Amino acid sequence: MAKQAERRAATTEAILNAARRLFGSRGFAATTMDEVAEGAHVAKGAVYHHFKTKEAVFEAVFDLVSRDLVAEIDRTARAEKDVLAAMVAGTQHYFAATAKGPTGQIILRDGPAVLGWERWREIDAQHFGGKMPRALAVAMEAGLIAKQPVEPLARLLLGAVTEAAVACAGRADIARAGAEYARAFKSLVEALRLRA
Repeated sequence: MAKQAERRAATTEAILNAARRLFGSRGFAATTMDEVAEGAHVAKGAVYHHFKTKEAVFEAVFDLVSRDLVAEIDRTARAEKDVLAAMVAGTQHYFAATAKGPTGQIILRDGPAVLGWERWREIDAQHFGGKMPRALAVAMEAGLIAKQPVEPLARLLLGAVTEAAVACAGRADIARAGAEYARAFKSLVEALRLRA
């Protein structure tokens, strides 16, 4: 039984790795399930055994890429002096990482279109989006910002980041746009900081 579970896990990992490469380089629409199967070195039927649709494969890849992105953001944020600076650094990293290559293709370009905004937000809330309320609560407890209801403030800031991400996704100069939005986000966050 253990060997069968190991084989199943190895097949799933191979499918997701192949799909991640293809979705990241070619995009969702240009990638076929045949290509995913070929890239994973499995039969197409094996792909459909693990994932009912191409959209289901994409959702699993999106979740994986989101998880990896948050791990990168956490490493960046840990170097900062306080939680507000960490929020800014993490958001700057988010924009930089999604401004180029496979991560941007999967998270910003295809993510909302394939998953729909509601599902995109649900998955994001488990990763990048879920960090905002926790960071704000820590900032309030540390006396960095005024105590207030966390959820509305988190939603407003996250809404700003999401809107900026959408705006960036549609631009040819996504890296420059991301840097501009990251600077604007820093201004928003720093305006919340209590001055001694």
